[in-house]
Amino acid sequence: MRAQPGTQLEREGYLVLPGFISRQLLERLRERLEELWTQEGGHAGSEFRQEPGARRLANLVAKGEVFREVIANPDVLGWVAQVLGPRFKLSSLNARSANPNSDCRQPLHADMGALADERGYWVCNTVWMLDDFTAENGALRAVPGSHRWGTLPQQALADPMAAHPQEILVTGAAGTVAIMNAHLWHGGTANRTARPRRALHAFYCRWDKPQQQYQKNLLPAETQAQLIPALRELLALDDPLNDELSSAMTRPSGFLK
Repeated sequence: MRAQPGTQLEREGYLVLPGFISRQLLERLRERLEELWTQEGGHAGSEFRQEPGARRLANLVAKGEVFREVIANPDVLGWVAQVLGPRFKLSSLNARSANPNSDCRQPLHADMGALADERGYWVCNTVWMLDDFTAENGALRAVPGSHRWGTLPQQALADPMAAHPQEILVTGAAGTVAIMNAHLWHGGTANRTARPRRALHAFYCRWDKPQQQYQKNLLPAETQAQLIPALRELLALDDPLNDELSSAMTRPSGFLK
């Protein structure tokens, strides 16, 4: 069912779940991501996008069982259903690490440049905080309630890079997960500390919309063959409509073109 009127997720567009990631899972995720950044080097994130001032990784469902645990977490999927309704799929699973001592920040944006349509909301992001998110190290800024405004920052603002008078910082200790209606205006801030700030972004979309990253095309055949039916459904691997929609995606979507 959809988020009930008056709840924080419906009213403000985001919900913070402190201490959600176990210590063991947190360490496994950190270790695997650092391995991948080392292995992929300058190609890291190239399946989707690379970003100045940040390390990225893409197509993570194909790169470790630990990531498949993340996307299928039943509690997180329950919150995603509050935004998208009962029928949805994974759109992408990426990692982003804000570089230390960097002024790089993101403009306010809605993921995939998405506006709610006649069926309602169709994008939902989950931010898995693998380091503390603080005011100094690149925490997410967001404009509460903006998911209900029916417009995009680039349409409404003279400068989406500028601070917004209603913006807040979404902070939390390592191990926190934030559920975010991805129509919410949001963006990463600068990391002015000496350490990287790492996060996973498990991004979901409604069943009738294209995936940000076409999972069937990205996942090796041997990986697909190992997946249980519930994961195949979540990844839309056997969905002809998704094949039609997602195979037509020709470029990255969002604030980076």
